[in-house]
Amino acid sequence: METPYHTLPEVERIAAHPEAVLRNLQITQSYAELSARRAARTGPCANWCTYATWASAQAGRSIRREDLRQALDRALDAAPELRNAADELVDVLLQKRSDQHPDQLRRLLRDTLGPAAVLDRAADAVGRGNQKVYAEIGRAFAGFIENCLDDTRPTDANIDAFCRTLRDGDPPDGQAGLQRAFRAYYQAFFVENKGEKAQLILLANLEIGFHEQTRLQPEIAEALEAAVPEPADFTRRLLAALFPYQGWLAYAALLLLRWVGRRSALDLAISRFIDRIRFSVRRVLTDNLMTLELSQGRVLRLGRDLRAAFPESLRHIDLPALAALLARIDPTPDALRDTGANDWADLGERLHFIADLFRSSQEDSGLLDNPFSAAQVTEIKAGKAPSGL
Repeated sequence: METPYHTLPEVERIAAHPEAVLRNLQITQSYAELSARRAARTGPCANWCTYATWASAQAGRSIRREDLRQALDRALDAAPELRNAADELVDVLLQKRSDQHPDQLRRLLRDTLGPAAVLDRAADAVGRGNQKVYAEIGRAFAGFIENCLDDTRPTDANIDAFCRTLRDGDPPDGQAGLQRAFRAYYQAFFVENKGEKAQLILLANLEIGFHEQTRLQPEIAEALEAAVPEPADFTRRLLAALFPYQGWLAYAALLLLRWVGRRSALDLAISRFIDRIRFSVRRVLTDNLMTLELSQGRVLRLGRDLRAAFPESLRHIDLPALAALLARIDPTPDALRDTGANDWADLGERLHFIADLFRSSQEDSGLLDNPFSAAQVTEIKAGKAPSGL
């Protein structure tokens, strides 16, 4: 019998796994099992772990660098502004090294940039974010399931004892939002009214989503912003490759000019090239981060407005705590317009999209599907990365 991934010891083991690809696969499977255990108590509606399952599966594609290298190569080759900036830099470099062919210098620029290293840095940031959120929130779900899921009547002592394992205060350090979330989940166990139950579950999902996205902000920003080397680092490596014995002198001369308030043609050309690289890489990574593949082959583009409707149980919000939270994070109340996020690094835009996604899809039972086949689950639990992902 396969080991269940919804228990506290297994969640802690998975969170500590040192290898990013396998850890992500096991995190994704664990989220699916935590989601299923939670849904077994309140019926086939999405909880936070349901969405986390699909978000973790998407993160896994970034961690495994699937399609990213090809997308980045296409972007570096196709963008006319980048080609122009590269040609300008090559022209300046030819003045320094007339013995080089332009194509050699273009290859040198590509090699100095290091597309593989760009993807490594982005994948590392995504992997750390995936691990950080699971180690905190996956662990909290496992503890909640262990201590509270089987209560047949509301027992304040049980839910109070569980919430005391979470820290007071706001994120990123505090966990008061998680305390409120699990109290709402617990209350939903014992509510008969469908609308009230649905609103309590949505409140819990959004409280956790707010906490999660606040905690993830550094890793999301890093994945988008820190993938490209800083101009100083790029310049040092480029000059070292061009002038193996005198690269440090060339770099020192460049710095001296800056110090006296001047910038050389080479310095300016490198800055423009790096700016265009950063723009192109960010666009590729943003497109990857802002795509979410769901069950049955559905794909959400997070930069576009949702095409959906709120279920009847969530059409009108009268739970005061939920109404107050939506007023904070949803600038278009009770509507799906303008939900698409222009910049996934913007916390407010992410929360707006997530609020409407959670509300419109909470009763979509298809989200409870497992992203892996039974055979793939067996391989993942055997410590292997399965084929056919």
